[in-house]
Amino acid sequence: MSTEASPVTGHCDELLDALGAFRASAHITARWGEELAAVLGGGGRLLAAGNGGSAAQAQHLTAELVGRYRDDRPAFSAIALHADTSSTTAIANDYGVDAVFARQVCAHGRPGDVLMLLSTSGASANLLSAADAGRAAGLRVWALTGPAPNPLLAGSDEALCVSAGSAATVQELHLVAVHMVCAAFDAALERKGS
Repeated sequence: MSTEASPVTGHCDELLDALGAFRASAHITARWGEELAAVLGGGGRLLAAGNGGSAAQAQHLTAELVGRYRDDRPAFSAIALHADTSSTTAIANDYGVDAVFARQVCAHGRPGDVLMLLSTSGASANLLSAADAGRAAGLRVWALTGPAPNPLLAGSDEALCVSAGSAATVQELHLVAVHMVCAAFDAALERKGS
């Protein structure tokens, strides 16, 4: 029997290695969850966006906040910008793909809201435009990206950059980050309520 890792177990090995390094970022997700609880608990909202698999992760985050993560609690305002296909396609048609998220940030974002952008590359033009629009509108811009340095890191107020060799592993750790933010969010709400 060969001791060489198969593509399947090799993926697990890559994820395990990256998770070990990623664990050191727990303080960022904890702070984001606490800050998000304050913003959403005060009537603000979260806007989230990504492309492809990152869009799915962004929508996962908003679903956990509008629905619930673990325990029952009130619903909070969280919008996945790519999920409105009519707006997204109309904006892409009329203004270009680079404007699909920025235009929605201008429509839905208010000063003090949070804009969470997810990108494995950290270089998607439509997310960079959204970051610019978010900062101009007074939103806090947070990014979950792949390895640093990248343009989205530079264009955000704060970023959590995942160091991993493949986009798949970066996306998997983005989901871990989403769940860590949600756990911190719920814990902050629970402390505030007690």
